[in-house]
Amino acid sequence: MKKKIDITIVIVNYKSWKHLSNCLDSILKIKQDEFLLEVIIVDNHSNDGVFNDFSSKYTSFKFIENTANNGFSNGCNLGARNAQGDFILFLNPDTIVNKQAILTLFQLAENNPNYGIVSCNIINSKGGLNKIEKIFPSFSSLFGFTRVIYRIINYNQLKEKYDVSKEIVFPDWVTGAVVFMSKEWFQKIGGWNEDYWMYSEDVDICKKVSNNGGLVALTRNAEIIHHHGGAARINTKTVALTKTEVIISNHVYINNHFTGFLKVLSLIILVLVILTTNFLLAIIGTIFFYIPKLKVRLLIFTNIIKYYTKAIIKGTWMSEKAMNFKIRQI
Repeated sequence: MKKKIDITIVIVNYKSWKHLSNCLDSILKIKQDEFLLEVIIVDNHSNDGVFNDFSSKYTSFKFIENTANNGFSNGCNLGARNAQGDFILFLNPDTIVNKQAILTLFQLAENNPNYGIVSCNIINSKGGLNKIEKIFPSFSSLFGFTRVIYRIINYNQLKEKYDVSKEIVFPDWVTGAVVFMSKEWFQKIGGWNEDYWMYSEDVDICKKVSNNGGLVALTRNAEIIHHHGGAARINTKTVALTKTEVIISNHVYINNHFTGFLKVLSLIILVLVILTTNFLLAIIGTIFFYIPKLKVRLLIFTNIIKYYTKAIIKGTWMSEKAMNFKIRQI
């Protein structure tokens, strides 16, 4: 008789093979005596000849090759559609996991059905603890100077919410590097939003949980290591592309979750701020183009101009790489 799968781990990969190898090796070390795992790796069409080598090496895991680099949300949804577990753990390929962390997440989600998403402490490659005080973007916290004012005004409330003595805290959102949820909750909110190609999809999925009456919980009783940036920081053009996608995803989030006058005002101000700051940085990048970090600023500005032009022509804030953008063009 086939044993019931408790947890499906879904990992979306794009040319992060070295990190992925370390992640999968850490999963292989986990003794499955208190839960039963399955692991699904969705490769977003790395197209570098490594996919077959990995699928041959890690035969106990399921490998799915995506049709293209359709983004993190699309890859997660593809993995989830093939998941047999009652719970799904979405992991970045540049994470290192352990049994205690997975068991803690599993028990917390299982015992608290109102927890739509559960995560834990995330340790960076230098041993530091990633920031957990995350709040949903709003007009009052959208820009740097408004965030400072927001945190000053709400200092006591935020201090209480994230009190270090609390074993479980409830941030507005958690990073997509570690997202644990029941399949029931995943289906209830319609999965990851494929309006996003890269970035802010984690904020969006937590917002959907919140909108549906669920809580986003983070336990300090478990830790997972995350070597941030394993898939994105490859070369100058890639850095410029990913930083541009951060900007794009902000527009998409505002468009999806802000309403009325504040939505229009926020988008206008964001466009003006982005164009002004990046124009000035692009001028510096033009003069000192031989310095990689400054050359990136020039590339970002070029990407932004292309994005805004296409946004006007196509009538959408989505990245042209996002799956829902591609569907609209069919």
